[in-house]
Amino acid sequence: MQIICGIDEVGRGPLVGNVVAAAVILPDQYVLPGLNDSKKLSSKQREELNINIKNEALAWGIGQASPAEIDQINILYASLLAMTRAFHEMLNHFPIKPELVLVDGNRCPELNYPSQAVIKGDTKIPQISAASIIAKVYRDQQMLELHAKYPEYGFNHHMGYPTKQHLEKIKSYGVTDEYRKSFKPVKAILAGSK
Repeated sequence: MQIICGIDEVGRGPLVGNVVAAAVILPDQYVLPGLNDSKKLSSKQREELNINIKNEALAWGIGQASPAEIDQINILYASLLAMTRAFHEMLNHFPIKPELVLVDGNRCPELNYPSQAVIKGDTKIPQISAASIIAKVYRDQQMLELHAKYPEYGFNHHMGYPTKQHLEKIKSYGVTDEYRKSFKPVKAILAGSK
C-alpha cells in the first residue's frame, strides 16, 4: 500500500476572507459513498462527509492564508502557502508520513516530499476529494461567522464570490478589513470611493 496525501484548496475566487486548504491521508482501499468534488455536493452532504472523513482519515490538516497575505503575494502563491500550511499542520498532529503527495490543479507547493499536480484531481482522487470537502466546510463556516458580524453583506448567500448582489452591497456599505484589496472589483470600488 502506498501512503498518499491529497491536498486541495478552496476560496481562490471570492473577494473576501481566507483562502483555505486541507491535506488528507485516507486508509488503504477506503470507500466513502458520496465522496466527490466539494462543488458537486450540497452543503448538508459536505457537512456529513466532513465529519466522516475526519473520523476515519489516517491524518488531516487545515491551512489558510489571510486577505493581507493574498494582497501581498497574490492569490496563486497564497493558495500554495495555504497548502503548505495544511500539509505541515497534518504532519504536526499525526505520526504518519506520506510517500506521495497529490495536489489538485497544475502547481505543487514545495513540500520536500514526492509531489504531483493532478488537473481536476478533486473528481479523480479520493484523497483530494476529501481535502476539498474539509477545506470547503471550514471556509463556509468562516463565511457564516463573517455574516454574523456583517449581516448586511449577505455572506451566507454568495459566500464572498463576486455576484451582482455582493458588488452592490460593497458599494453601499464599503470595504471591510476582510476584503482582498488587490482583487479588481474591490480595487475599483476603493478607487471610486476616493
